[in-house]
Amino acid sequence: MRLPLPRLLCACALVLAFLVAPARAALDEASLAGLAGDFQSRLDTIEALGVAGGEDARRVLDALEAGALGVAGGRAVIVQGESVVAAANGEALALAASAVETLTVNNRVRRALGTARAALALASADRGERLAAARTLADNAGQSLLPLFERALANEADDEIRGVLARAAARVNLSSADPAQRLKAARALGESSDPAVKALLAALLEKQGDVWVEPNGEVRAAADMAIHAIDRRIATAETVGTLFSGLSLGSILLLAALGLAITYGVMGVINMAHGELLMVGAYATFLVQGLFRSYLPAYVDWYVAAAIPAAFLAAALVGVAMERLVLRHLYGRPLESLLATWGLSLVLIQGARVVFGPQNVELANPAWMSGGIELAAGVVLPWNRIVIVGFAVFVLLLIWLMMQKTRLGMFVRAVTQNRAMAGCVGVPTARVDTLAFAIGSGVAGLGGLALSQIANVGPAMGSGYIVDAFMVVVLGGVGQLAGAVWAALGLGIVAKFLEGWAGAVIAKILVLVFIIVFIQKRPQGIFALKGRFADS
Repeated sequence: MRLPLPRLLCACALVLAFLVAPARAALDEASLAGLAGDFQSRLDTIEALGVAGGEDARRVLDALEAGALGVAGGRAVIVQGESVVAAANGEALALAASAVETLTVNNRVRRALGTARAALALASADRGERLAAARTLADNAGQSLLPLFERALANEADDEIRGVLARAAARVNLSSADPAQRLKAARALGESSDPAVKALLAALLEKQGDVWVEPNGEVRAAADMAIHAIDRRIATAETVGTLFSGLSLGSILLLAALGLAITYGVMGVINMAHGELLMVGAYATFLVQGLFRSYLPAYVDWYVAAAIPAAFLAAALVGVAMERLVLRHLYGRPLESLLATWGLSLVLIQGARVVFGPQNVELANPAWMSGGIELAAGVVLPWNRIVIVGFAVFVLLLIWLMMQKTRLGMFVRAVTQNRAMAGCVGVPTARVDTLAFAIGSGVAGLGGLALSQIANVGPAMGSGYIVDAFMVVVLGGVGQLAGAVWAALGLGIVAKFLEGWAGAVIAKILVLVFIIVFIQKRPQGIFALKGRFADS
């Protein structure tokens, strides 16, 4: 098959670019001849410019993107205001700008331009740019890019980028006429975790009639082994992703349940407004973000750190007001306290609607919490959830230190075990109640801060967590921090695995049934109070 002259010249220029690549020679007219040819020749030339590299190629691509690249008299030129210069070497030409036919930049040209830009970026000194470029080129890998991959592999020292480039080169070599190259490519692709690569290898194991798509049996065997390796890697990554999602959900449940474990353990109050304390913490975070945007825009990425004390104090103050004004008068009357706190939850929800409006408000993740760690194609561990898991561990450590190493913690434990005896030995039980409720409410506010980074912030955001928080407290054992930790993490992980198997609704039902059965067999929960006051 004979190629049109412009495409033939383009192909020759591409080969010449590779031969002289280290020297990065200036462009010549032959290397740009395809711009004056048919549409496909233009696309090939644009791609060849990126592969060839160099500042001259970058200058031509910049002109194309700016709409200043055109053709005049079968020659590629660049319009600079009222003057016209040769695209190859920048030589001024005696042409009017009106005589130039400007090249149209449509979607296909933009894709070719993006590939060319990525090819140029492989020579960048910035690792992030090179990695992004390698991934872009891997998604658009073709035979013309193979020399570029080989050249980049020879110069690249970063293992991750080398892996991306090597797999991209292997995808190209998979269609090579040489069985040895196809075998090498199939083995190399076994290191991938991309389902698209798996589909590419699976096509080699198909038949067209009675004939294998891949005629070489050794290549087929290597492709089959590579598919199994990819399946194992994807399954492992998905399992780790599900486990991490469970830990993330468990961290949120833990932050919601820690405060509830303290207040329910100390006062025996079923606080149905505890979910709304999460909402208070989330709205406090929203207000802090607004202050940073208005007065400290240069430091807006750190509003989350400043919101930690704000969310704690806002929720703690609301909790103290609830305890002093309502709950203090209802101790020992569980039904009345339950109904009263339910009413308080409705008041808080309506108050949020009046102050902030009924719609969700917008909270942006800081730059340092954006992105994630990619385990495999489609399996990413987001940084915001990683930070939340770490934050939950930090809060848990502070609560443990408070409960075990401070005088207040000793009083709280004493009141939890036996309120009457604690009062007889001088513990100010009324003050402990208020402080415990403030601390428990403040921890719920921290839970709202964490929740604001992964979920919508609105007036009813806390309602969906109150039942789960109570399940954690009851399952773990009343007043037991260790029980709350194990119950929260266990419920989070089990719920996520069940969601993948049966869906979110069925998973919720199964978890609830399990808790009911467990409480029937062990009413005291995972960790029960021990000692002479356990049954008091």
